[in-house]
Amino acid sequence: MNETDSNFSCYDPSIVEHRYFGVTWGIVVSLVGTIGNVLTVLAYALDKKLQTRFNLLIVNLSLADILYCTFLQPFSVDSYLHLYWRSGTTFCRVFGMLLFVSNSVSILNLCLIAVSRYILIANNKLFDKIFCRLGVSLILLGTWVIGFASFAPLWYVFVLVPKVCTCSFHRIKGRPYTTILMAFYFVIGLSCVGVFYFLIHRKVKSAAQALDQYKLKTKNTTKENVSGINSTDVGKYQDMDSGVDTAVSSEVISEHLPSNKSTSQSAVTSHANDNEKLERRTLSQPKDSGSDFKKVTRMCFVVFIFFVVSYIPFLLLNIFDAKNSAPQMLHMIAANLTWLNSCINPILYAAMNRQFRDAYKRVISLALGKIRRD
Repeated sequence: MNETDSNFSCYDPSIVEHRYFGVTWGIVVSLVGTIGNVLTVLAYALDKKLQTRFNLLIVNLSLADILYCTFLQPFSVDSYLHLYWRSGTTFCRVFGMLLFVSNSVSILNLCLIAVSRYILIANNKLFDKIFCRLGVSLILLGTWVIGFASFAPLWYVFVLVPKVCTCSFHRIKGRPYTTILMAFYFVIGLSCVGVFYFLIHRKVKSAAQALDQYKLKTKNTTKENVSGINSTDVGKYQDMDSGVDTAVSSEVISEHLPSNKSTSQSAVTSHANDNEKLERRTLSQPKDSGSDFKKVTRMCFVVFIFFVVSYIPFLLLNIFDAKNSAPQMLHMIAANLTWLNSCINPILYAAMNRQFRDAYKRVISLALGKIRRD
């Protein structure tokens, strides 16, 4: 074996048997990820209820996963099967760059999802300004521009990394730029996601407490107002999942709470008008809109958790095994786990979101119907 051949070989006696697991797992990831993410894009395109500004972030996340599962994963399977990179130097660099672009776009989308959901309940007017149709389109385009701009400078340091049998950047030649990028995306980026989900939890909890207090204050005045504010104020957390592209402002609760005890009498006389407005607003919103917000936010949080869990072993191993003394088998298993994040999301959408689940069924029914007709 000459020097050029050795640069593309990841053969090691310890992984000869493991490669078959890697190949099988890689095929599953490629098939499930491609079918699931394509279904997600088609569901968005065919179901008007899903065509919201927020769901555009979901679609962009699916596109990043399609890039990996459909176009990159088969080459990883091939390299595992032969324990050799057979596609040459140039495509090794293309593969490595697209791999990290896909990951960076996914992380940026996770950040945008968390930020958008927080702004939605904290300041709805700001949400409408930032996440208007044009704004969302520019933001999503920006995720890809940032991804390519971040990793294009590493073009000449993308090589086959034998430890994981995949093309990636050279651990030494890319420093310190690669260290900065990994810290930015995987540490700062994912930490920001966690912070915003914490803020969302605190905001929802605070609003729920305010709502409970309002119920107690109005219990002796009129029961009708309690039912009206209940369905509407919780509706301020109305989610894009409900098919509505706007949400009630976070100021709704304070808007209907008496400012002090001395104004309670005037508050009572205005309850009839308030109740009439609330009832009209409630008719245009789903009864479980508050529940919808919590469910979709929970789904997005679970997507984030799966992403973090799939990458933690790989990141920790690379941090603490700087000298590459750990067995190659361990490195490959950790790398195999990262593949999970590209195929798991559609499964989570179907399991945790009724509208996506129904839309998937519709797309599958249309596809099967077309096949039967043909």
